[in-house]
Amino acid sequence: MTDENKNHGPDEAVENILAADTFAPEEAGDPAEPDPVDALRAENADLRDKYLRLAAEMDNLRRRTERDVKDAKSYSVAGFARDMLAVSDNLRRALDAIPADAQTTEDAGLKALAEGVEMTERSMLAALERHGVRKLDPIGEKFDPNFHQAMFEVPNADVANNTVVQVVQDGYVIGERVLRPAMVGVSKGGPKAPAGDASTAQA
Repeated sequence: MTDENKNHGPDEAVENILAADTFAPEEAGDPAEPDPVDALRAENADLRDKYLRLAAEMDNLRRRTERDVKDAKSYSVAGFARDMLAVSDNLRRALDAIPADAQTTEDAGLKALAEGVEMTERSMLAALERHGVRKLDPIGEKFDPNFHQAMFEVPNADVANNTVVQVVQDGYVIGERVLRPAMVGVSKGGPKAPAGDASTAQA
């Protein structure tokens, strides 16, 4: 058998395939190398996204901290102010207990006592107001359960139904919050209040 015949058998095809694999260009079989510019762009986009998220979180934290500090300044005296309202109520009861005709008598001691109690009450309320505590004035307003506590109903056909007509105990707010709702009497039997006539107690 000649060499020519030997090279045309089945083994020749296998050898040719192996030779083709051995000498094939590298780039034909291997995946292309990633472009470094594209990798840098992707990394830059990822870092930019992380930075924007962190900046948004820090902004939210700053706003939340500012709000907490503001609330702490505004409402830190709420408990103390609530206790002082009880003292103010007692001063008012003391004044109401003095008969009106007794204050016009020649009894200088009684007049001085009444004036002293009244001045103390005014001074206390002024001090509370300096710290953001305001007295509600609900007479004539539509009853608002957020600011008023209804104690009884007063039949009155001349006043719009559900209108505050009497205050049993004064109410107070501190900032935007109710410190103590006003205890009130509301009208009953009058015409219905116009729709959208909301209480202005918080204004």
